[in-house]
Amino acid sequence: MQIQQLHPWDVSASEAIAIQQRLRGMVSLEDAPQLNAADGVKLIAGVDISTSGIARAAVVLLSFPTLELVEAVIADRPLDFPYVPGLLSFREAPAILAAFEKLSQTPDLIMFDGQGIAHPRRFGIASHIGVILDIPSFGCAKSLLRGKPEGELGAERGAIVPLIDKGEQVGAAVRTRDGVNPVYISPGTHISIDTAVRYALACATGKYRLPEPTRLAHNTAALPKS
Repeated sequence: MQIQQLHPWDVSASEAIAIQQRLRGMVSLEDAPQLNAADGVKLIAGVDISTSGIARAAVVLLSFPTLELVEAVIADRPLDFPYVPGLLSFREAPAILAAFEKLSQTPDLIMFDGQGIAHPRRFGIASHIGVILDIPSFGCAKSLLRGKPEGELGAERGAIVPLIDKGEQVGAAVRTRDGVNPVYISPGTHISIDTAVRYALACATGKYRLPEPTRLAHNTAALPKS
């Protein structure tokens, strides 16, 4: 896969913030053509990471819309960057990019367990890696980092309310299974909020809270318990 080297990873927190502020101008919230074309998305990747002394990243590749597993890869890397909220991509991205390098095929769309533009600087890990890979991407997070749901979310699968931060919609709270907590969808790059929500729901079987790409990536990334 083509991985652009847009910046170093061995940086300070202040340098990392400056990198985010510089690169966020490369984020596009317009849909890439394949996202709305018939049979345009054939492969969707799910990404998650676990940490326990090291970072283990998993990338799973699923067929779309059948959601059959095509490929799964993992990569382990040291945790060289400290835990700083809002800067997790600098802690996690080296392992994630190493995993992407192992893929034999390139996905048409990537779903991250994390944030896209629902981030203090509108540049969460889904945006960061999406820009580096130049592939449409979005975040599907289990918790909020930025923004609040506007209005009451219905209890049924498919219920949606906007996620608002400082008067700007940065994503949506989405119910993927009847009666369970929502997930929080936000665009990474080359995708709109509505299209990200559409693909999240298309990948959610209704059996689990998490859509299949990130659910399988989560299971694949699990480190053995010590």
